[in-house]
Amino acid sequence: MRLLIADDDRDIAKVLTALFEHNHYSVDAVYNGNDAYDYAVGGDYDGLVLDVMMPGMNGLEVLWRLRADGVTTPVLLLTAKSEVEDRVNGLDAGADDYLPKPFAASELLARVRAMLRRKEQYRRDVLEFEGMTLDISTFELRFGNESMRLVSREFQMLELLMQSPGNVISTEQFMERIWGWDSDVEVSIVWVYISNLRKKFDKLGAPVNIKAVRGVGYCLEKHEKKR
Repeated sequence: MRLLIADDDRDIAKVLTALFEHNHYSVDAVYNGNDAYDYAVGGDYDGLVLDVMMPGMNGLEVLWRLRADGVTTPVLLLTAKSEVEDRVNGLDAGADDYLPKPFAASELLARVRAMLRRKEQYRRDVLEFEGMTLDISTFELRFGNESMRLVSREFQMLELLMQSPGNVISTEQFMERIWGWDSDVEVSIVWVYISNLRKKFDKLGAPVNIKAVRGVGYCLEKHEKKR
């Protein structure tokens, strides 16, 4: 899952980025309202975490413009303001949730998980394909009695593939959704992680393969074992 964080306090943004990445989210961070709007409009994000008090447009102004433009990405507002009127204004502007500072990391993570589950397309806690399951909350891949925990990038790539099995996901989509616009990572890294996932499928004995569609991308398919 891919998040955009917008907070003018770079130290807080850095801590939030580390927190979400540790919990297997892909994260972009910006530090003012104008960039927050531009990224949110142009990027493919599953959720936005916006600080209200930012230079340029504040978080509420960003939210109003996004909703006016038809952007329905779920939004969690973060702010030092905790008065009832402030919360009402945020929710009326189109926010999905509102969390005043200071907050506990565990509560922030729980609220983001709940926000993402309320998306128009409900996010299941366990994804399944050909008997192989991926637990979204524990990052565990399982087939039969065998299981293993995936590292962050492996989990994020497989989550994308298992959310739409049979559909081709391009290398560019993997790069944007997982590594982000500003990454200087070589695109060959996608093939490396695909190779790692294939090895793990074999280790589990799962009848699943990641098919490479030449010049297009990758998709999950049932692995037909040779007799």
